Amino acid sequence: MTNISRQPAFIYTYAYNDAERSLCHLEMRSFFGEDTEIKIIKSQVKIDPSRSPFMKGRVEILIDGDTVEEIIAQASAFGSENETNKVIFLKINDRQGKDKIENSERLQIERAIGSEMQGEFDLHNPDQLYAIVPYGGRWYFGLYTKSEPIWFHHVKKPREYSTALSTRVARAVANIAVPHPKGILAIDPCCGIGTVLVEALSMGIHIVGRDINPLVCEGSRENIAYFGLTGDVKKSAIEDITETYDVAIIDLPYNLYTSASWEEQFTILKHARRIAKKVVIVTIESMDDRLKTVGFQITDRCITTKQQFSREIVVCE
Repeated sequence: MTNISRQPAFIYTYAYNDAERSLCHLEMRSFFGEDTEIKIIKSQVKIDPSRSPFMKGRVEILIDGDTVEEIIAQASAFGSENETNKVIFLKINDRQGKDKIENSERLQIERAIGSEMQGEFDLHNPDQLYAIVPYGGRWYFGLYTKSEPIWFHHVKKPREYSTALSTRVARAVANIAVPHPKGILAIDPCCGIGTVLVEALSMGIHIVGRDINPLVCEGSRENIAYFGLTGDVKKSAIEDITETYDVAIIDLPYNLYTSASWEEQFTILKHARRIAKKVVIVTIESMDDRLKTVGFQITDRCITTKQQFSREIVVCE
């Protein structure tokens, strides 16, 4: 049976390696309230796929059916005589093993749907991209949006800091902290050279940066401006911040070689709890007891690994 999608629904596909799995899954849970091992997920939540460093693309579902033949039979209702289109069969799907659909069959399905649609078929530069994908025992067809690796353009910055988060991790952390930016005010009170700020601002997240070091504040402002973004970065100790925020992102300690003492960490954590309802903490050491001492409740977490060391990302409220 074919259904024309009434309530908006979307299918997202993912690509990540073993070291990124935990971080990707935490980002997934932040966006959708659940994760999956099969690198494809269906949700009624709409996310720009270019926000995530792990998303490959998004299908905005138009119709679904029990068989691909049902989709082909409905294809003439889609497309336009005024635009060219292309249909792609998503290689990332849940049909694996003996049920895997081979390349030759995928090409046949693409052609069968495309030939029935309105408008011309353009393989190289179509006006509109569509996708077909099997998932959960059904077939889904809809508008396809490919993820653009915006974060990749932020890798090279005017000001660098050897132990700063990678752009991929920083982007995922910003998404974990603020999965749905509308109406949310965020702060990075130990912002360093602004790696998290650049990623958050590039996604339209309303975030401000503060740091006790005037030199890194200057570097942060330079990095933000370099990418054509506008940000509010000021020199300030966290204990001097009087405003309140929906969420704070804190990378602890500041680097691997001058780790903050417990007293300094306690001050940062205590004031983070004072100024923000939700706090996402990045740390290279376990600090569950310290977080509980300050009064935080840990709601989710993950591990991200880079070369010789791991960072823990802890979501607290």
